[in-house]
Amino acid sequence: MKKERGRITVREKAKRSKSISIILLFLMAIPLMTGCWDRVEINDLAIVTAASIDKKDDDSIELSIQVFIPKSISSGGGEGGPSQGGGGTTTLVKSDVGSNLSEALSKLQGKIPRKVFWGHCKVFVFGERLAKEGIQEQLDFLLRHPQPRERANVFVSKGRGKSILESMPPLENYSGEVIKELSDLHLGLRVTLHKLDEMLTSKSQAVALPFIKILPPAKGEAKLQGIPYIFGTALFKKDKMTGTMTDKDTMGLLWLKDEMESYTVTLSPEGIKGLISINPISTQVSVIPQIVNGNWKASVKIDTEGTVIQNGTKLNLSVPESLNIVESAYQKDIEKRIRVAFLHLQGNGDDVIGLAKEFYRKYPKQFSEAESNWKEIFKEMEVEVDVTAHIRRQGYINKPAGLAESEVEDR
Repeated sequence: MKKERGRITVREKAKRSKSISIILLFLMAIPLMTGCWDRVEINDLAIVTAASIDKKDDDSIELSIQVFIPKSISSGGGEGGPSQGGGGTTTLVKSDVGSNLSEALSKLQGKIPRKVFWGHCKVFVFGERLAKEGIQEQLDFLLRHPQPRERANVFVSKGRGKSILESMPPLENYSGEVIKELSDLHLGLRVTLHKLDEMLTSKSQAVALPFIKILPPAKGEAKLQGIPYIFGTALFKKDKMTGTMTDKDTMGLLWLKDEMESYTVTLSPEGIKGLISINPISTQVSVIPQIVNGNWKASVKIDTEGTVIQNGTKLNLSVPESLNIVESAYQKDIEKRIRVAFLHLQGNGDDVIGLAKEFYRKYPKQFSEAESNWKEIFKEMEVEVDVTAHIRRQGYINKPAGLAESEVEDR
């Protein structure tokens, strides 16, 4: 029986459908058959773990990179240091100079037989001289380059940044890891490339970066066996370093920026012999901008709770009167630290806490009219500090350890 012209049978429809499916599967498989044409083997990479940027006497830029040595894995590591580049060491330090950072990197690449790879660089250190003369051009390179991670931590070193990379800490395998661990422990400000860019482009254009230097080697240790550590804060106006804050003053800044995590507050209650150490366990910080009768002022409100980790007094903290004494001392200590930090910032006009942004949000018209004089306004601004501090945990024991019952004071 002949089929009618122009009509398609069920069998033919099935064949056509099958053919179309095969063609589609073939087209989908084409991308999978191209291979990894742009793949770069790890054996062809020089993996950067940390980098420093310094300015030389002739105004040239010195780039130093701490490069991981792959063969150190198979050799199991050993004695030595990052600058020695062999004998079981974990990293080596290579440097070169140029008129700018890109030229320095290009010349440095010529000294290394592997492609410099920035994807694992967790630390960038600006030398002190470069920081004072301006870091904008170097930051521009780091943010434009596709490889450096914006989550990498940024520091300023006392003296040359290269010295930080060349140090050989006895505990960790290389200095870049030490600095990264310090940042993770929140023992000071924690600033990433992304955060640094945000601060530089903010209304205040003021920046605070952790300031690091080398702890001298202990007796009997090698010359380079110093340990990098954070000992304060470097303050910037725009991209130039204008001054520093001590480690003690930085604690007040950490309260203001709501970054008080790993520090311990040690205080002596008024009229009480001995010291008490408290760890903040929760903190809420509010900085409220106000313009009253043409006067600009900031109200800082802090609500914090702490736990006692050492009681060197004779106070029995299970007694409300004794607990009130300690809480009052805790509150006054925080207020003092904040006022000292704020006065320091006002002295240089460094609005690193971002008050300009808060005033712009709440009073956009007034701020726009006064923006050109913001530095002077910030210097003269009235500051109110209101701290509510509680101790919710007195420790596993309420009475001072090692004291007889008759020696404990219940007040």
